Amino acid sequence: MSRKGLPANQLAASGARKFVRALLTERAAAPPATAGPGAAAISTDLIQTAVLLTSELVTNAVMYAGTDIDVNCRIEHGPPADSEEGGGRATVGVVIEVSDRHPARGVRGGVDARTGEPGYGLQLVSALAEAWGVTYRKSVKTVWFRLEATEGEPASTGPEPPREPPVRLAHPVSPRARPHGYAAEWADRGGPSFLAETSELLAGQLDQDMVTALAAQLLVPRLADWCAIWLSTEGSGMQLSRVWHVDERRIVPLRADLERDPPTDMVRTAGTPWPWPESAGTVPTGGSALAFPLVARDTDQGVLLLGRAGQLQMTDTVVRMVEDVARRVAQAVYTARQYTRQTTISLALQRRQLPASLASIVGVDTAIVYEPHGEGQTVGGDFYDVFPMGDRRWCFLLGDVQGKDPEAMSVTGLARHLVRLLAREGHGVESVLSRLNVAMAEETAEALELSGERAESRFLSLLYGELEVDPGVLGARCIVASAGHPPPLHLFVDGAVEPAAEPQMLLGIDEGTEYHASSFQLAPGETLLCVTDGVTERRCGNWQLDDNDGLVEVLKEGQGLGAKALAEHVRRAAHDFGTGPVEDDLSVLVLQALPA
Repeated sequence: MSRKGLPANQLAASGARKFVRALLTERAAAPPATAGPGAAAISTDLIQTAVLLTSELVTNAVMYAGTDIDVNCRIEHGPPADSEEGGGRATVGVVIEVSDRHPARGVRGGVDARTGEPGYGLQLVSALAEAWGVTYRKSVKTVWFRLEATEGEPASTGPEPPREPPVRLAHPVSPRARPHGYAAEWADRGGPSFLAETSELLAGQLDQDMVTALAAQLLVPRLADWCAIWLSTEGSGMQLSRVWHVDERRIVPLRADLERDPPTDMVRTAGTPWPWPESAGTVPTGGSALAFPLVARDTDQGVLLLGRAGQLQMTDTVVRMVEDVARRVAQAVYTARQYTRQTTISLALQRRQLPASLASIVGVDTAIVYEPHGEGQTVGGDFYDVFPMGDRRWCFLLGDVQGKDPEAMSVTGLARHLVRLLAREGHGVESVLSRLNVAMAEETAEALELSGERAESRFLSLLYGELEVDPGVLGARCIVASAGHPPPLHLFVDGAVEPAAEPQMLLGIDEGTEYHASSFQLAPGETLLCVTDGVTERRCGNWQLDDNDGLVEVLKEGQGLGAKALAEHVRRAAHDFGTGPVEDDLSVLVLQALPA
């Protein structure tokens, strides 16, 4: 009695359990007339064991197949044909087959060959894997087992000595016993869908090691028992990126053997014979390995090596399909390498936009929180700096360039380095802002002249100031100016908060604008908080964080915190204010005069 042709998405383990349990329970209650008198009964323990193992096999098959799943169950009375253990006693056997319709994909237990991690519900099957038989029937592959109960002896659920193991196979067949020509048959029938799956899985992979990992697990066990992928390196060398084997225990020794004998020259011809490594396994029929070049855009990316017990039947159809896979792997590796190269260059350039660290100021504790908005970016439109000027003077700045694109990032680096240059040339706070304003306006005019209306104006908001510390005196004298930037907040020891600068025009709009600075004393225990509009304009519905002096309240709540803790407090308040993600760069600079 069987239940066949169920789609994989409908044949869950629970459905298989119900099917087997119902069949065996029905037969236990009403044995067929063919069972004969004195036949062994189907016990509850036998039913439970059959249901459990069926669930394990179905779970495994669904994970690997991608095709319809067949579950067959039948009852056999009397001793099995190949058994000498019946001893004249009546037996009952439950034979269960779980089949998928993929002719080359293994149904295995224990470790998931796709991820290298134990699969759900496969631990028991892993322990019994050595006792399994795998047989191929045309295009149907079946894992099957037979459970026996002898008259008066119910089947046990585990191999408890001195009892015999409860699982015995009827005519087990070696997993190596694949029919000749199966690869060619599968290439004709399943090749197009396999290539489509390969393209889908490799598309968008931006890490070359991930590409080789996916490729190896796609090819094994469909086309080979094991696979190795070398990738070319600078200097015409070869690096073994991935090794995969149907028997996970052989992966480490196989890698060691292959690393001792890497390709000395690039393989130019598809299907080049390769020496069979001993660690790949010794089988009576021998083994063969073939190498395929990985070439993309006329550049050598590496070598793909496939090995299988017996002789690889490399028909024209199979060769073309493996070449197609190799081209897809090579193109994916090429794309991943290009992405890695561009990312490395981008990160190197971004690192130059911001200082590696903040200068240490005598008597003043500093802290910065910096979160660029762009995914994968280390630098956005915000920028900051704290640098020494000599004579116990330090300069600090916090700015924001209009926009979040790469052009905005290029302006951040220009502005920061230009401020440093002007400051070290002896220009004060007001002069630095005026000259930077002229430079930004001139750059915008040149861009408009070259690109016309397509050019975008680049405005810049900047908070810039100087700190001067007298020897033996706590605190610092501060001069600061704000050009279109949220004003800095001065937190006094008694908890009062005041703006430390007046708002003025953005930089780059009118080159004739004059800027004015404010000066004050930052006494011991007092704090100067500087933020960008990513903090003040953080939204929650129609409200912004700084509405009704919201940032002032946040600062007051953080009174008594050190510089780093206060910066983190403001950052967390900005994130918690809205329910959605932050939509802009977020920067917080804290300058805190150390208390007496």
